[in-house]
Amino acid sequence: MSDAKAKAALAGVSRRLLLGAMPLALAGCAGGLPSLDMGDLFDGGSGFDYDRIYSAKPEEEHPLPALPWRSLESTVLRRKVEDPTGERPGTIVVDTYKKHLYFVQRGGQAVRYGIGVGKEGFEWQGKATIARKAKWPTWTPTPEMLQRDPKLNGPWAGGMPGGLQNPLGARAMYLYQNGRDSSYRIHGTTEPRSIGKAMSSGCIRMFNHDVADLYERADVGAQVLILS
Repeated sequence: MSDAKAKAALAGVSRRLLLGAMPLALAGCAGGLPSLDMGDLFDGGSGFDYDRIYSAKPEEEHPLPALPWRSLESTVLRRKVEDPTGERPGTIVVDTYKKHLYFVQRGGQAVRYGIGVGKEGFEWQGKATIARKAKWPTWTPTPEMLQRDPKLNGPWAGGMPGGLQNPLGARAMYLYQNGRDSSYRIHGTTEPRSIGKAMSSGCIRMFNHDVADLYERADVGAQVLILS
């Protein structure tokens, strides 16, 4: 399929979701890809200096170590691309099948991030709104998680404080639908090698460096479209 046809197809799916989105199912949060020529990732390729954007972040409340980006599949790294969605600037489009998240910018551009998608993430589609955002958020297991694995999750029934071991990572964006918490999150991860893959559980995971970047770009109230 040509780039033009692929772009048109993705835009068509997004428009159909806007006209009649399916409600999000309630859930809790907690494969190899083809490589690109690394020479294409600079100077009009990715648009980013990976040594800089994925460097250690000692200024964070919980200092982030550098992301070993050279050892990761290049398709999961942050890139500037032509917008394939046709949505308004400021919109977030999540393609759970291709495991990419797009933040739509002006001028027909978008920032594309790699994501990891849990089982629940594949089972929902539609549109939502970022109702709130949090830095180094507290993670609280759902009643289902407590019942499923009380030994692992029980100690955190009252909430796990933010930190490098917290499943939500450095940032979380909370997705609401019709004014109600959907229980879905866009969040960081303690497992960077899970990005680009289907996981056993969880919502929409991103590298901590990337979710911190998206946190600064996306406003509370931003629309989120989820393509299943």
